[in-house]
Amino acid sequence: MSVPSTISGQSRVVIERVSPELDGGKFPIKAIPGDVVAVEADIFADGHDYLAVVLVYKHADDTAWTETGMALLGNDRWGASFIAEKQGRYTYTFEAWIDHPASWQHEVHLKVADGQRITSELLAGANYVDGMLIRAGGKITTGTKAKGKKKAEPAEEPADVKVLREMAALFRDESRYDEAVSVAESDQFTFYAARYPERQHVTRYHELGVEVDRARAGFSTWYCLFPRSAAREEGKHGTFKDVEALLPRISGMGFDVLYLPPIHPIGTAHRKGKNNSVICQPGEPGVPYGIGSAEGGHDAIHPELGTVDDFKHLIAIAANYDMEVAMDLAIQCSPDHPWAKDHPEWFRKRPDGTIQYAENPPKKYQDIYPVYFETEDWQNLWEELKRVLLVWASWGVRIVRVDNPHTKPFAFWEWVIAEVKKEFPDMLFLAEAFTKPKVMQELAKGGFAHSYTYYTWRHTKQELEEYMTELTKGEMRYYFRPNFWPTTHDINPYSLQGGHEPQFLIRYFMAATLSSNYGIYGPSFELMEHVPFPNKEEYLNSEKYEIRYWDWEKTNKLTYLITLVNRIRRENAALQTTNNLTFCTVNDDAIMAYLKISGTNRLLTVVNTDGYSRRAGIVQVPIWQLGIAPDQAYTVHDLLTGAYYTWQGEQNYVELDPYVLPMHLFRIEV
Repeated sequence: MSVPSTISGQSRVVIERVSPELDGGKFPIKAIPGDVVAVEADIFADGHDYLAVVLVYKHADDTAWTETGMALLGNDRWGASFIAEKQGRYTYTFEAWIDHPASWQHEVHLKVADGQRITSELLAGANYVDGMLIRAGGKITTGTKAKGKKKAEPAEEPADVKVLREMAALFRDESRYDEAVSVAESDQFTFYAARYPERQHVTRYHELGVEVDRARAGFSTWYCLFPRSAAREEGKHGTFKDVEALLPRISGMGFDVLYLPPIHPIGTAHRKGKNNSVICQPGEPGVPYGIGSAEGGHDAIHPELGTVDDFKHLIAIAANYDMEVAMDLAIQCSPDHPWAKDHPEWFRKRPDGTIQYAENPPKKYQDIYPVYFETEDWQNLWEELKRVLLVWASWGVRIVRVDNPHTKPFAFWEWVIAEVKKEFPDMLFLAEAFTKPKVMQELAKGGFAHSYTYYTWRHTKQELEEYMTELTKGEMRYYFRPNFWPTTHDINPYSLQGGHEPQFLIRYFMAATLSSNYGIYGPSFELMEHVPFPNKEEYLNSEKYEIRYWDWEKTNKLTYLITLVNRIRRENAALQTTNNLTFCTVNDDAIMAYLKISGTNRLLTVVNTDGYSRRAGIVQVPIWQLGIAPDQAYTVHDLLTGAYYTWQGEQNYVELDPYVLPMHLFRIEV
């Protein structure tokens, strides 16, 4: 059997167990500008030789790689990091080789310590120094000259070349043996060996990626409203102009993303009525997710909302408040959608030739045709959906919330997100996928900047701590950016159906402090709407099926808390990231405490998850993590109430009454 040509027999280093690495490097990890990308790997070789190990990386705009040495962490585990300085794609990998000069120097140390004479070893060292000299830009001289030629004046040599030439000569001069041994063991030799490394038979790991999104991918505050319900006059269909009039209020509460459910023409065929009735009464507006009519489809605007120019104006005015408008991509059609007529091959047909309407048994959506991604014409379908997104981008949209992405192929999302970001690199996509964990994770890996989560259904201290640990301490922290929503226009969770104010306060507060990205379902949540459709996690008189009138001037305790917490989030960097989370021990099964640190900004949140009972307990503060001595007094400043408390040591008492305020948000000030 011959030696395989695919093997480099001279490369002895093994690189494995790289972290982070998603699915063998198929997907990039995620970051925002300024993030530190920390990486580790197991790197080792046969024998006892020393290794040289470097992390190399570059941005897509760079022509040259940047290199940084890796540190040995122990047990053949190496680590290094670099800063993702700007938006775009970074590529990185590892290179490692046998460091013969370092191995030689180590052997010299051992032999000298044993009293051995190392004349031969010094000659070997001289050869290593010759290599350094050449890599420093020098030349090896032999001391001979050609006959008949006048010796040229030597050029001034660089300082490093001069030092290395003298070092090589020293190692070969037996009369200066003791001096040579001293230099061989010196930091000077170590310095030059590292500066001009002997890089032979390098093992290079395959290249990995980091997708660096703009800052709003890491920190955002979403507010959802139906624009048709934005009118100040009851019984009137809202417009984009009405939404513009609400921007000062929404911005004043601290929101920076205004998310609008679909704003396209709504079909009339099989239009649903109030409370999802299959019988639509005259004048009922239909469901915005029943997209498409004779007036257009996904690239058209519902005429009662306004025109495309009106929508562009809304986007421009929102920008004056440092807000963005997010659109909703629902890949489905009413029977009246132009695609149903022009591209019937994009829809699945029953045996009788009719198009199959959408179902999620036992639910039926008679007013919607699902798009059939297994169509023979799938390439044109993909191109059309890409075109729609590019049209939206031309209007000024840079954030897209995708409805039910888990019911469309993963390959499509990987392709279309990458294609759109080629032209509009600022584009962010939010995956509204409440489904199986691995499906949600695959969508996040495939390009979605934000992901909906199970937060809506995690309520107890134990559930929340387990879930947050999964999100922030495991592999998901590298690619899954959670976006927490206490409710949505689709989900009225059982925990809030009693309309109990402390429950709303608690669920809001934890969403806003556990995750750096969160959102609320606008006026419905603010006003604590809670009456359910019988035996379902849905709203009675849901806004999806009718135009609602809201009292936009009304405020309450929850409105005040939202405004205050959003201001605190903007002013405290510790709340602007999700993964900097440490849970603290509390001797009560309902009181949850968690620490978040960003530089010198240190926040301790304590919340009573029991919205019906006063709770008290001892919080164990990890003062070692804060640099606080056991006997040192320190101040905790409650940013919600303005109160100051003096604490000392790890163990400190807290008491929270849900009918007063079920939470503390302490800034630790030493």
